[in-house]
Amino acid sequence: MASQGLITIPAPRLVAWESTQACNLTCRHCRASALSTPPADELGPTEALDVLNQLTTWTPPPMVILSGGEPLLRPDILDLVASGRAKGLRMLLSTNGWLLDTLLARALKTAGVARVSLSLDYPNQAAHDAFRNRAGSFDRLIEGAARLVEAGLPFQINSTLTSDNLHLAGDLTSLAQKMGAIAHHVFLLVPVGRAETLETNPLAPETYETALKNLRQRETSLSLEFKVTCAPQYQRLGQEMNLPPQGRHAAGRGCLAGQGFLFISSKGEVRGCGYLPLPTGNIKQTPLRKIYETSSLFRDLRDPTRYHGACGSCKYFTICGGCRARALAAGDHLGPEPLCPRALTKTIIAKTGTATV
Repeated sequence: MASQGLITIPAPRLVAWESTQACNLTCRHCRASALSTPPADELGPTEALDVLNQLTTWTPPPMVILSGGEPLLRPDILDLVASGRAKGLRMLLSTNGWLLDTLLARALKTAGVARVSLSLDYPNQAAHDAFRNRAGSFDRLIEGAARLVEAGLPFQINSTLTSDNLHLAGDLTSLAQKMGAIAHHVFLLVPVGRAETLETNPLAPETYETALKNLRQRETSLSLEFKVTCAPQYQRLGQEMNLPPQGRHAAGRGCLAGQGFLFISSKGEVRGCGYLPLPTGNIKQTPLRKIYETSSLFRDLRDPTRYHGACGSCKYFTICGGCRARALAAGDHLGPEPLCPRALTKTIIAKTGTATV
């Protein structure tokens, strides 16, 4: 760890790298607003290898998620995996599953992919295909999962939860287990990219809170790894329910933007997370480590005195912090988390002049 005055700079433990913005799907919730072809200024093969070299400047080096778009559309993706693995990086890959066949599944394992994540948002064909905007998406994902099982390559299921499928989280976990997944990671929708206009009737913060409580209670009886992302209040809820920390929620802060996590776009732009489209710098001009340790955005994200409103004064700040991307969508990336009833209540009280809680 480095030091930023009195603020500790945690070394990045996890890096999400949008290896390409190209994708063969046009999903309704896509953060990247992915394109059918990659933009001309994406990082080329030599620049991509330099990214891997820069990631090894930290000890230990972070885990790397190769995402997109659809990373399997990048011609040199296997070379990047093999190179990263040779440099001591733990290489993970996130895909929609459409392109996975027997040969590619085996090639990914040989190259050194440690785990694959497959995106599944509905436990039935019609709804999943509609969400992904392409018929056959569900069947191709199920087939791809089977090929990964045959290749002996561990995989997890990632699901984006919205007001339409929140009630299906349990069914998605059950299907993930049947498919042979070792983990189920659920992501609460963040209104970025195509998702900005996805929810015409978003659920109330209290409804999401109840759903998260149900997930937290159910987690205690699951036999596979379960993780909730983009819902930093999840750990706070566990404490309020007197439940011991589970798995990957056992330590650390809820919102990881700039707190041991960073995102690299396909063009080399560095961000606090993929849902937080605020400028910090581009690795084509500035070394990655310098951006992460010295840019004003990363410095602000690590400084609790910079936060405004309910999140800044909340006693659960150190384990939650509120979703910074969702706060940005509401107008202020250092402001209160819009989906937290506790933050909403404190904001209303502050505006009305009633005593704080």
